[in-house]
Amino acid sequence: MTGELVSNEESARRALGTMWRIRMFEEAVEELYGRGLMHGTMHLSVGQEASSTGSCLPLRPTDMITSTHRGHGHCIAKGADLERMMAELLAKDTGYCRGRGGSMHIADVATGNLGANGIVAGGIPIATGAALAQRMQGTDTVVISFFGDGAVNEGAFHEGVNLAAIWDLPVVFVCENNLYGMSMSSAKSTRLAHISERAAAYGIPGITVDGNDIQAVYDAVGAAVDRARRGEGPTLVESETYRWRGHSKSDKNLYRTREEIEEWKTRDPIARFEKTVTDAGTLDQAAVDSIRSEAREAIRDAVRRASAAPPARAEDLLTSVYAE
Repeated sequence: MTGELVSNEESARRALGTMWRIRMFEEAVEELYGRGLMHGTMHLSVGQEASSTGSCLPLRPTDMITSTHRGHGHCIAKGADLERMMAELLAKDTGYCRGRGGSMHIADVATGNLGANGIVAGGIPIATGAALAQRMQGTDTVVISFFGDGAVNEGAFHEGVNLAAIWDLPVVFVCENNLYGMSMSSAKSTRLAHISERAAAYGIPGITVDGNDIQAVYDAVGAAVDRARRGEGPTLVESETYRWRGHSKSDKNLYRTREEIEEWKTRDPIARFEKTVTDAGTLDQAAVDSIRSEAREAIRDAVRRASAAPPARAEDLLTSVYAE
């Protein structure tokens, strides 16, 4: 594997650091949830770090994304503040949505994150609309729409992709195919061998990449972003990856085997990238260990600060619900 993320030290550090922050953030919130310090539910993307990181690295700060219910990785990869994210999950007033949205509804407009979405495929038409707005304003801003394999059989997928194709809108559709839409295997819900083949029906390019290979994701999404920025329209990128955890915290994983999960863990995208960059001589082991330690301390600091923040107040719940 060759490319910018592998051969350039600064790029390698940024990519590895982002993946580790995503992994450790989710491991931290999983522990906090298990201790009863977080409520509701959450959908973890442990094992999918290369997909979110590789997709967001080609973006400018002014570019935008729409996310999913499994959106922690997208949020961090787009530059979110870890303390404000953690505060949101802990229902603190200092959270991104003042503790009202929780895991599935974080938004950070300042970094271009138009929001996670608890509705399957709900972010796709939002991304198309945002891309249309940018076209009408004459900017060269690009929007990425993240969604899972379960979203491609929703009407919103057809409507959003079709409109984007007709109007050559600057949007990149990134399907993170982790093989299961909740408990339904994508092999049973979709006839095509690759979801990216659906792009042909809309007259746009479609490509499937190894979602655990961060360089491959970066190259594919980067090319699609450049194409969109040139005014040549959307691309459908299928990033094939795997979630190590269940669909949500209530998932008992009865639809897949322990052997399957363990086999996919051997394809750990972080360990894979660490080996690649050390083999290439871009980073040495001391640098890799330092990046990992820095990420761990950043997450610990976010937990400490967020835990000490004031809780969201019930009497403020309706603030911003109605226009004044």
